Parts: sequence; C-alpha cells; structure tokens
Amino acid sequence: MFASNGAVFAALLPWYPLLSDRLDLGPAEFGFIVASFAVGGIVSSAAPAPLITRFGPVRIAFCATVLLAASVASAPWGGAGWLLAASLFLVGLFDAIVDVAQNVAGIRVEDSSGRPILSSMHALWSLGGVAGGTASTAAAASGADVRLYLACAAAVAVFLVGSGALLLRDLPGAPALAGAAGHRSSTGWKVVALAALPLVVIAISGTMVEDVANNWAALSAVQLAGMAPNAAGVAFIVIVGSQCVGRFTGDALIHRFGRAVIGRIGGALIAIGGLLVVSTNDAIWQLLVGLALAGFGSATIIPSALAAAGKLPGVSEGAGVTLVSWLMRIGFLFTSPLIGSIAAATELRVGLAILMPIGVAAIVLSSALAPRGRRPR
Repeated sequence: MFASNGAVFAALLPWYPLLSDRLDLGPAEFGFIVASFAVGGIVSSAAPAPLITRFGPVRIAFCATVLLAASVASAPWGGAGWLLAASLFLVGLFDAIVDVAQNVAGIRVEDSSGRPILSSMHALWSLGGVAGGTASTAAAASGADVRLYLACAAAVAVFLVGSGALLLRDLPGAPALAGAAGHRSSTGWKVVALAALPLVVIAISGTMVEDVANNWAALSAVQLAGMAPNAAGVAFIVIVGSQCVGRFTGDALIHRFGRAVIGRIGGALIAIGGLLVVSTNDAIWQLLVGLALAGFGSATIIPSALAAAGKLPGVSEGAGVTLVSWLMRIGFLFTSPLIGSIAAATELRVGLAILMPIGVAAIVLSSALAPRGRRPR
C-alpha cells in the first residue's frame, strides 16, 4: 500500500517539463499550478477521520488510491493551465486521504506485531517513489505517450494497493479509547491540541527537509559546491537515498532506544548536516555529506510523529493522524517560498540555514514521541 502511494504520484513528476511546454507556462504560473497539490491536501482536512471510522482504513486507502490514480492519469488531458491545476488539486486531496488511511492501517499492524515497523513502511513509500520516478524518466526519454503511460501507471498502482488490501483482510480493529462503551471521552480538544502541537512541529521539521531535497538540493550543488548542472541530480539522490536507508534501519534503532531518543539524534544530525551545507565552499564532498546527514536524520521524524499521533488521548487513531498529517502539510506550503525569499534577499546559503533551527526544534520536542502508555490491542 505504501509503495503504490509513493509510485503513483512520482510517476507524474518527470513529465512536468513536457506538460509545462505543451501549455506554454511561465515559471511563476507553473509554480502556482503545482502548489495546488498542497492546497488539495489541506482542503481534505476533515475527510479522513470520519471515513476511516465508518469504513475502516483499508477500504478508504483502496478507494482513495483509485481516485488518486485517476486524478494522476487525468493530468495530461487538459488543454489549459487551470485544468492541470484542478487535476493536481484532486491529486493532493486524495493523496492526503490515502496518507492518513495507510498510516492508520500501519499503526494497527505495528501495535499487533509488538515492535516498531512504521519507518520501514515509509521506506517502502520512498522506494515506490524512486521506482515510479525512474520508470517515468525512462519513458519520457524514450518518447512514450504521456497519456498512455500515466494510464498504465495508474492501473499498476490500483493493482498494488488492491493486493495490499486483500492481504490486510484480517487487520486488527481500532483499539478501544478511554471512556468507550457508550461514554464520550472527557478529554477536551484543548488538551488534544496541546498534545498534538509538538508532534505537528516535529512532523513539519521532517517535511521541510523533504522540501529541501525536492526543490533545493540540486540547486545547492550548483551554487554552493560548483557542481555541473547536468550532474547536480546526484545531490537529490544522496539526500533521498540516505533518508531511505535511515527508514529501513530506523525501526531496529527505535525498538532498541525508543522514538524519543532516535528523534533527538535525528534532530542533531539535521542540524549538523545543515551546518556542513551552509559552510560549503566549492567542496562537493562536504555538501553531499551534509545532505546525507540531514536526510538520514529526518528519516524517522514523520513516521514517529504519525505513530504518536495515532495514540493521542481521547481521540481515535484516524482523528489523531488526520490532525497531525493535515497540519504537517503546511510545511510544504511555506518552506520553499521562505527559502526562496531569503535567498533572493541574500544568497541560497543563508536560506538553507533553516536546516539548523529545524534540527534544534526536533531535539527539543522529541520527548513528545515517547509512548503515553499502552493502548488496548
């Protein structure tokens, strides 16, 4: 399920230059159009929790993936920029629902297994993204028809998530909340919000590192380390690859030391990596090491925050994960504009200094990742 979600959206990304040329979009216009993806994710805020409560996370993950895949496949059919924006808005909306549903399913499997496995699930999401992006890049380079290709990619994603849904027929049910058996929980929303706030900040720290990887890693390799533009993609591969490795190894480390300790170590690695990045002076190795440390340090940040969100007091798993996942997406809205504005006023080096306070915030708030007590299975 996680791999299908990572692959289906990544299948669209390498086609952006072609779609932009077809629609004759300028850089600013294209930037606003692709931002509609984040807007769709934020608009879907209230949808996942009641749907998951009513139908269960597996059904919602499957049905929302079908709609997500259809939205991805619709992207190249529009003849105007606003139609592409509408497709990306729907992609963001359904992707947010899938994200919550699959994480709730993952949390239940993790609880029933008695050991941390959520980071590995997110690692498989990363691998799905790499596979989808690589296949699309090869297809675009070979001159394949974008409409036919994305339709096939959508079908493959639906097949994968359907296979996952069949394998999860016996998914454990939702743990009982305190005050169940017909009694509404006395936990107020103020208490829930206060408990969720540090998790939101930690999760945003993770999204900001991912945004740096997606939008600024290659550019930093050119401007800070003097790397040739046609080779600058190595910087993106390094940070995403180190994050994937960190997610596969993160579960064992969390099992041994706990989410809070690993969160603090991750925050320290992000801050140290940021320091290496901003102090780079034509030293490619230093930049790549800094990006690798930031990627590895951020690996467990988002999975740990979502796992803790599924155990917030007084709310269901779906509501807790929805709350943190929704607010987490705000990080995607302001990270790149913030870095770009700072870089325009000064230089990119100063803009990327944001990695250091991100790491410090994760160190300070990681105690919120510690379990709040065992939930009934």
